[in-house]
Amino acid sequence: MSIFKSNPRRADRSASDRSRHKKKIEHAIREGIHHIVSDESIIGQDGKKKIRIPVRGIKEYRFVYGDNSQNKKVGSAPGKDIKRGQKIGQSDKPEKGSGNKAGEEEGEEYYDVEITLEELSEYLFDSLKLPDIEKKKFKTIVGEKYKRSGYRSKGIRPRLSKKKTLVNKIKRRKKATLLNKDSEDERFPFHEDDLKYHHIKTKPKEITNAVIFFMMDVSGSMNQTKKFMARSFFFLLYHFIRAKYNNVEIVFISHTTVAKEVSEDEFFTRGTSGGTKISSALDLCLEITNKRFHPSAWNIYTFHCSDGDNWPDDNEKCVTLSRKIKAMSQLYCFVEITPERYENDGNTTFGFSHQSKISGAYALLKDSKFKIVNLFHSDDIWKEFKRIFGGSIV
Repeated sequence: MSIFKSNPRRADRSASDRSRHKKKIEHAIREGIHHIVSDESIIGQDGKKKIRIPVRGIKEYRFVYGDNSQNKKVGSAPGKDIKRGQKIGQSDKPEKGSGNKAGEEEGEEYYDVEITLEELSEYLFDSLKLPDIEKKKFKTIVGEKYKRSGYRSKGIRPRLSKKKTLVNKIKRRKKATLLNKDSEDERFPFHEDDLKYHHIKTKPKEITNAVIFFMMDVSGSMNQTKKFMARSFFFLLYHFIRAKYNNVEIVFISHTTVAKEVSEDEFFTRGTSGGTKISSALDLCLEITNKRFHPSAWNIYTFHCSDGDNWPDDNEKCVTLSRKIKAMSQLYCFVEITPERYENDGNTTFGFSHQSKISGAYALLKDSKFKIVNLFHSDDIWKEFKRIFGGSIV
């Protein structure tokens, strides 16, 4: 009898090192995600673009022998009550340089790790998902198509190929005759080697059934900072969708007082100016849905980024249209971007009162399907993005 016994001395000694290295990279990415997202050069780039992540080096601890200049005894500390884990003899030397002051101690070691946006997506989005994913089998409806693909010598009786089995028997009998073997009557008409079974191969059939609407305000009130924050949010969303789900339709809509469907490149790079009529984007979203993505067959997810400054007379129409979009969507998320500080008494910005912002009108729609997110700083983008898809935001 064979006995298998593990030998810990021969285990993969580098496994723990690889694990520590991977955790270091993950930690560096999560710590530096604010800087990664705020790097305008990556917005609109494909997944092959490489970026550099600074990773803190892993310190190797070792014993260092001193010169014993004071003739101290080994392991002694006279006059002190030594406890386990206590640090002894810490140096009072100046620390490494910080701020504007110079220091003489060496700093921590860092090394750059090159990583593609696709690899970055695997680290960032591993624990995130679109909400209500089970309702209509979000990713795809997978149907199995069965197809015969050759023969096997093992299988279940219903898949036995009688014709192929009989042919094998005849071949075997003729071969036995040529070899002058005794042709006495066989006790069993078929040998096990004669049996052949159909091999059935399953071929997945995928049907796309999800659409994501990207709607972005590109009017005059959306300055460079706001547009950058909006594009950063959509950049994360785009790579999240591409990393986690296959065959998902994405519709890009830009709007001022007029909305239009644009290409991916135009959405992330082109800027315009003019007034704001949010209802124009909502009208176009409903029109496209009715023509191409009926709610009975498609999961619909809607995301809209704006600074919330809308023509006041348009707010009521926006609420009516948003209520319709909410009813047919798995998730409707309105992202309001307000990085500027309110002037005067904190009630006005760009000629619009804080109370006139569309988020105030949308407050009645807010629930688990309709979420309002506020972005005040670029550091908020990843934090709020994770809250949306981590399920912790209400």
